[in-house]
Amino acid sequence: TLFLSFAMAAVVAASASAGPMTAGERQRLVAHLEMTEAWLDSEVRGLSDAQLAFKMTPDSWSVEEVVMHLAIAEPQYWDQFNQSLKKPATADFKPQATDVAMLWYGIDRTQRTTTGEARVPRDQVKDLNSAHASFKKLRAEMMKVAKDSQEDLRGRQFLTASQDLYQWFLMISTHSQRHILQIREVKNHSNLPKN
Repeated sequence: TLFLSFAMAAVVAASASAGPMTAGERQRLVAHLEMTEAWLDSEVRGLSDAQLAFKMTPDSWSVEEVVMHLAIAEPQYWDQFNQSLKKPATADFKPQATDVAMLWYGIDRTQRTTTGEARVPRDQVKDLNSAHASFKKLRAEMMKVAKDSQEDLRGRQFLTASQDLYQWFLMISTHSQRHILQIREVKNHSNLPKN
């Protein structure tokens, strides 16, 4: 598919150099953020209330709940990014994770996981429109950082994890990609209400 081709074309090993993102790193990050924002917009556009509320099983999420989850989770992930950004960069930090792994996280839904309790959509967001608006507002902030930041993201560890901060930034977008693919699964279900 087009998205798989894009993701594979964007695969790059973690840079060992310190300093701001390279032009290629910046271009890939911005392109992935743009892709997932536009893709989410297109997947939810034109869905009826019944389609937005439809669940494949009683325990699965509806399209509306998936978007609500993104509106809850991304600010948490972004806060963690900014917490990590306060730590000094170190030349000796070498991530165990790879950019390839971050990209595959967004594509490969064969490994299903359950989100943390704080990111389960309940009453934190009023409705899909509020959730989508919140998502887009935060994305605008992320995009500005992706385009303009001169911070050394490769030389900073994400909290105590195996990723560097560039990889975590990329993960925020690939996390959205995973859930966009989840939305597509819901929309492709044979029992989805007709428009």
